[in-house]
This record gives sequence, C-alpha cells and structure tokens, in this order.
Amino acid sequence: MIVRVDHLLIGAVAPLGHQGALSGIDKRPSDQPLFLSPLGLTGDAQGDRRFHGGVDKALHHYPREHYDAWRAEGDPLGPVPGGFGENLSTRGLTEADVAVGDVFRLGEAVVAVTQGRQPCWKLNLRFGHRDMARRVQASGRIGWYYRVVEPGLVRAGDSLERLERPWPDWTIERLWRILYVRLLDPGELTAMAALEVLPDTWRAYARERLRTGLVENWTRRLDGP
Repeated sequence: MIVRVDHLLIGAVAPLGHQGALSGIDKRPSDQPLFLSPLGLTGDAQGDRRFHGGVDKALHHYPREHYDAWRAEGDPLGPVPGGFGENLSTRGLTEADVAVGDVFRLGEAVVAVTQGRQPCWKLNLRFGHRDMARRVQASGRIGWYYRVVEPGLVRAGDSLERLERPWPDWTIERLWRILYVRLLDPGELTAMAALEVLPDTWRAYARERLRTGLVENWTRRLDGP
C-alpha cells in the first residue's frame, strides 16, 4: 500500500469564530520540507493541548475524498485541504483501509496509526454550522491520528508506504462503528477493551460502557461549553 502525500499542512494558533476560541485548526499547505518530531511537525500548533496534539496525536490525516463527499452534500468546502485541521492529505486511503497499529514510512520518518478523531465543537465554528461536529461523527468521515516511531524530514509529494499491519481487523471504521453506531454491542466492546495497541483513553470508553450499560455524554464535546 503506497499513496502520495498531496499536501503537508501546518497552522498557528489563532482566534476562531465569534467566540474567539483559540485553535490551530486553520492549516495551510507547506511547500518546504518539515521535521516531524514525536510531538508533530515543525511550525504546527494546537490551541488546547489537553485534547489535541501529544505523542498519540502527532499527525492528523484526513482523506481528500471526503471533501468530495461533503461538497456533494451541499457544503461549499474549498478545493484546498486543511479545513478539518489535517496535517496530511492524500487520496487512496480512508477509514475503511487503515487499521490501528498500521506502520507507515512517510518521507524520512516512520509513523503508526493510533486512533480515530473524535470531532469537537470547534468544527462548528470553523464551518459556520452548529451541528458540523455531529455531522462529521455521524458520517464516519473522521480521519485518524499517528504517533511518530522514527522522526525525520517529510514534504509534500512524499510517499506514504505501509510497512506493517499487525491488527488488520481493527480498522478506524470498525472503531467508529463501535463507538457511534453499535454503541452497546457487548462482544465488540469487550474486544475493544482488550485491544492493547489502542490508547487507554479509548479502551476506557469500552470498559465504562460494559460496566454501566450506558453511553457517555457527547454534548460538551460536540456542542461546546
């Protein structure tokens, strides 16, 4: 599996929307080589490091195909990626093709898939739709994150080549279905809770649903404070 990185994107923290919430979601393409460290790309920033960035979210990947789907549904997104705060834009990989634990060579670096994105309310401000985060979550067009296995220089035009696939059954799409579609499926939740490659924050959702028989409240994350 090899795809081309069409765009490598970074952004500074800036006020977002009428609330002036600080965010680094406005990513712009870079035509220069950038160093990828365990905390992300040189020149990239996040507004709230409690929920964005860090070693398990060093890079965000959002498929270029999803922009076509949003436009087909009536959302006038621009032709240049970056709207969803992604660092990598490609064609040829979606949530159905990528599994947790997949290892890729990216330019001179090596990265591994850690988890899907959980949409938050800043997408509502970004796109001017009160329900945009909920729509992204419901659509399954969420994108995913990488941690950095080996730092190195990366650039637009580099190949993203899959090197290892230790957990092929655990696609990002499957995890999305467990969290947001099947909700309380005991077999899937038990398997998810035992998936050691998955960050513990995600496994905790499965453990808590199994313990309580309830789904966590998404209101604050999706609709804002």
